[in-house]
Amino acid sequence: MKVLIIYCKTFSYHPALKSLPDVEEVSLGKTFTDCIVAFIQVEAEDEIQEVSGREKKLVNHLKWAARKNNTSYVVLHSFAHLSESRANVQYTRLLFDLAEKRLANGGYETDQTPFGYFLDLNIDAPGFSLARIWASL
Repeated sequence: MKVLIIYCKTFSYHPALKSLPDVEEVSLGKTFTDCIVAFIQVEAEDEIQEVSGREKKLVNHLKWAARKNNTSYVVLHSFAHLSESRANVQYTRLLFDLAEKRLANGGYETDQTPFGYFLDLNIDAPGFSLARIWASL
């Protein structure tokens, strides 16, 4: 799994193009403030392991990044451009849903961008060291 985390003063999206035919229709965008946005690429190699173990590792990393950026808001964004390897859609969605639930249970505000869409993004991200964190988990 590859993860690029960006701390954002403001992050917004608007659905531009549906890329997976079997996902729900989404037409409205959303805006977030004072959050970390996790661009996550779940890889085929992740499917070899139990999803709960991968989810726990991801959530621990996200909590660490949120603490370092003094925020409790985490936005999960499926971003299939950090690796050539891709997990199947069902595994990826399950991992995202489990991570969102664990974060919420830990007192974090969470959200996910629409899965299966190309999105128009607006990112206002300050330029300091821990505002951008990349990891291979």
